[in-house]
Amino acid sequence: MKRWLPLLVLLVCAAFAFRALGLIDATGLWTDELYTTGKSFQPSYSALLEMLSRDTHPPLYYSLLWIWGQVLTPSAVTLRLFSWLMYLAGGVVITAQAGRLASVRPRLAMALAALFAFCSPYPVRFAIEGKGYALLVLLVALAWWWRQRQQALLYGLAVALAACTHFYGLFLFAVASLWDGSRQRWRLAGVGALALGPSLLWILVASAYLLRSGTGAWIGTPDFALLEDTLARALGLWPLPKLGVLLLLLAAIRRWGCLPTSRAAADEWSAADRSGLIPSLLMVLAVVAVSFFKPLAFSRYFVVLVPALIPWLALRAAALPLNRVGQWLGGWALALLLFSWWWHSFIDLDPALSGQVARESNQFQLLSRRLQAEPDRYSRRARLFNLSDQMEVAAGRMVQPSVPWGDEDALTLALGRANREPLWLADSGSAAASMPRLKRLRRQVEAAGYRCRTVDLDADYAHLLRCDAQTLSGTSDSRSASAGQGQPRGATDARP
Repeated sequence: MKRWLPLLVLLVCAAFAFRALGLIDATGLWTDELYTTGKSFQPSYSALLEMLSRDTHPPLYYSLLWIWGQVLTPSAVTLRLFSWLMYLAGGVVITAQAGRLASVRPRLAMALAALFAFCSPYPVRFAIEGKGYALLVLLVALAWWWRQRQQALLYGLAVALAACTHFYGLFLFAVASLWDGSRQRWRLAGVGALALGPSLLWILVASAYLLRSGTGAWIGTPDFALLEDTLARALGLWPLPKLGVLLLLLAAIRRWGCLPTSRAAADEWSAADRSGLIPSLLMVLAVVAVSFFKPLAFSRYFVVLVPALIPWLALRAAALPLNRVGQWLGGWALALLLFSWWWHSFIDLDPALSGQVARESNQFQLLSRRLQAEPDRYSRRARLFNLSDQMEVAAGRMVQPSVPWGDEDALTLALGRANREPLWLADSGSAAASMPRLKRLRRQVEAAGYRCRTVDLDADYAHLLRCDAQTLSGTSDSRSASAGQGQPRGATDARP
């Protein structure tokens, strides 16, 4: 490997990592991130555990965030900064794993693994998201690192932590223990199985919530969209055409770009075993099969494949006996792939690329700022809006509202007041999801003698209604009329 290549790889990886860091506060928190703040930044650890007993995830990530929040001021930046640090650490472990596993050109394998771990869409997408996926990748990578070194106790510790971070960690290492047992690696299999105990114990603690029929209802049965979405997270936009081109390119390299040599099938099998790829793929097959009866397969969760797949791909690519044609084809293919990832990895993170500050079809931040001075704000997602207000105040972008957002019960009380000021009804999300929630509130308000108007905020995922009280003649009363002088531009009579 050329001497300048490691420096170039380091610069490319740093460019991706620091670009992600620079976008850490470019978009507002979306639904799951707001739930993360509500769960993690509790006044006491006992309150945290009480809340997590009614949640779909194990407690480790939220416990670490609670400690993190005792050191740093809880905010959107500090929430996402934790994930960014985990992303860096996970990338380092994955890179080291590739070098450890590679028997041919280990430095080249490490360089390729670093590019995949720091620059590909899957790791980058979760690098600045207030969820536990970056931590999960780090812990799974550590588990595979200690497993291939036959360090059973450290492997067991990493397994226990991964399983207590996400239940896909539990699924993954349950399959890994069965696989190691089938290969008569009894010590690894036994330690791995015992390490799942804390996660299984937590399932008992939270069983009243986890085992109810509505838990995980957002996950659908496996279909082609699941495959396409998973590939898009790994390869970027247009995943199927891109995958087809990559496979054709690989075939061309094997046909014209490799020196004649015998293939070592046994080495390929051993590398897939030692990297953790075989149990990872077996876990995916098991989860997809079970999901036809009890849906569990969700494209985000397959990020657990990254710590096993990247080192294996890197060592296999480094082992190719390339001639000059192969080196030229492979180099240009990698350069073009990285160029596409520079755009695809950040399409949902950079407002300059997406054209909006929304993430995952949410605009809570915009509505929090727009209505910060209004006392009568109501939503069926009031808890999320109050959490959004809390994060915006912590960031110094708005003052603390005098009155929190109200839910349906609070709206009922407001409608019974004699002093009927303008009411604001809001929701965030796609139109298909938000409009039914808004219509329910609108019917309640208009039945009480108000007339609601849609406020055009020029944002796809922010929905706002202004409702003014009507007089007997059917027009707004004087108080509403005077308040209407400050009505935002774009208010119309169109119904949502």
